[in-house]
Amino acid sequence: MTGAVNDDQQDGQHEGEQPARPALRILDASATPEEVAAVVAVLSALGGGEAPAPRRRRPEWSAPARAVRRPLPHGPGAWRSSALPG
Repeated sequence: MTGAVNDDQQDGQHEGEQPARPALRILDASATPEEVAAVVAVLSALGGGEAPAPRRRRPEWSAPARAVRRPLPHGPGAWRSSALPG
């Protein structure tokens, strides 16, 4: 298979795709590679990538509030009524 390869295909881009905007642009031409690396390291440490995964809700059957019982009644017949549900 011979023939000229399109410049867009050499870059890994297909026709119709827009080139990606650079995430960082250095405006000072006198910036050293170490300074650029320091800026990239700081911005990478700040995050800003993917959003954190949403927290899973705890199932209600294992909620700690279910372990708390209702207060025991006081007075005559309290012992007997404590065994009855509700």
